Amino acid sequence: MKLQGNAGALDAKAGAAPAREASAASFRAANAASFATARVQVWDLPLRVFHWSLVLAVAVALVTGELGGSLMEIHAKAGLTIVGLVAFRLTWGLVGSTHARFLRFAPTPARLRAYLQGRWHGVGHNPLGAFSVFALLGLLAVQATTGLFGNDDITFTGPLFELVEESFAGKLTTLHKQLANLLIGLVVLHLAAIVFYARVKRRNLVKPMVTGWTEVRASAAEAEPLPDRRGGGPLAFVLALAVALGAVWVANGGPWKTAQPAAAPAAATTTDAPAAAKPAW
Repeated sequence: MKLQGNAGALDAKAGAAPAREASAASFRAANAASFATARVQVWDLPLRVFHWSLVLAVAVALVTGELGGSLMEIHAKAGLTIVGLVAFRLTWGLVGSTHARFLRFAPTPARLRAYLQGRWHGVGHNPLGAFSVFALLGLLAVQATTGLFGNDDITFTGPLFELVEESFAGKLTTLHKQLANLLIGLVVLHLAAIVFYARVKRRNLVKPMVTGWTEVRASAAEAEPLPDRRGGGPLAFVLALAVALGAVWVANGGPWKTAQPAAAPAAATTTDAPAAAKPAW
């Protein structure tokens, strides 16, 4: 009887082993599925070119504005470039591809609440990142506009300086210099957020802005299907580019520039006049 009992126990253990292995395999499969990712195209080419062009233009503007002197001419060109880029982005935010459109990532109260509660699973700018985008675009628009009317009384005069009173231009110049410090602060905050996401959340925000592709949790994509990327075709690009070029033309004083009158010919002097012929008599 004892031998039969031991044999039954051994059979029970032998039968439980496959069950445990099956359970462990099921757990590993579920765990792997929870960490599985899906590759999604998020940033289109025009947006990526805009982004890195803006990074370069802002860096040049800040450095040349700080050094001053003969570099102010480059500073002015960088400012006009920023005007065109901001105008392009504002237009592209209306007619560009899905994830580039402002309505897609605008920080509404519902999106903010979902993000803070950990229920936001969108692609692209999260609601807090959207605040940074709008703040930078708004600040750059004001910063560039004030620079158009600026004058440092030494080497730089903005292309629209003559359209306003000199006293008002002086106030705009002061505001332009003050906003530069705020711009530096926002840039530092933006870089800090990138480092935070890379180190703490293990998310690389730079790579998608280079390649255009990002990775999302497959489970999140299934729970909340992502919209198809639409818009941002050739006609939309031509429209945004035309708006950008028009903005640069206006900012450079295009509508108010008048042709300089041709210089009047110099009056002949008495010394240059030919000598009067003497009468024959």
